[in-house]
Amino acid sequence: MTEYAPVALVTGSAHRLGARTVELLHERGWNLVIHYRTRQAQAQALAERLNDVRPGSAICLQADLTRTDDVHRLGKEAIAHWGHLEGLVNNASVFYPTPTGEALHDDWDRIMHTNLKAPFFLVQTCLTALRNSKGSVINLIDIYSEKPLSNHPLYCASKAGLAALTRSWAKDLAPDVRVNGVSPGAILWPESNGAIDKSYQKAIVEKTPLATTGNPDDIARTVVFLMCDAPFITGQIISVDGGRSLNM
Repeated sequence: MTEYAPVALVTGSAHRLGARTVELLHERGWNLVIHYRTRQAQAQALAERLNDVRPGSAICLQADLTRTDDVHRLGKEAIAHWGHLEGLVNNASVFYPTPTGEALHDDWDRIMHTNLKAPFFLVQTCLTALRNSKGSVINLIDIYSEKPLSNHPLYCASKAGLAALTRSWAKDLAPDVRVNGVSPGAILWPESNGAIDKSYQKAIVEKTPLATTGNPDDIARTVVFLMCDAPFITGQIISVDGGRSLNM
């Protein structure tokens, strides 16, 4: 008989912070559902590495989080594979500038659907399984949810909404499901067309009391702590930012 292992679905986990979260949860004995949108090769390579360590412990599922039908399918397939779900990490995110005078309806839909709508309906789809397992939801938010970044109103609004959902769910889903958030500061610079130039990176580091950027482990370890080692913590959003939010 296969030994029981808790299961977590981590969205946007083919690379960067999501992949590191998957790796650390796997080290703690979890089985993982690795979600990706377009990075199939990276997702499959990550799953293969994990399955080499512990056979049958990871799967990959594709979904476009801007499509509500994909979101529901992702949740249902994640639960169906092992028949239970103990953890959900809403990590997937879209980040790029949208100045108010230039933003398009498509920008609104892409950012809001990925960063806010998808987490809501994914939790909805997974809710019965999470309640049955006394599970946990971790939302990746951002320090800019409270102190906005110039020319990113849609991104900041989406993350502020996710912060509000985190606190609302912590009340509404208790006592069966714990819900918390992690707000990264400067960890990994964005890869999209919203990439921050070197001078701005330097300015951010100079305003960070610890005078450095963090690394993916800083975020992943916090997620794992909230998921595995914090049974009496819910409704909290932890800033992991080297003190950056003190000097915004």
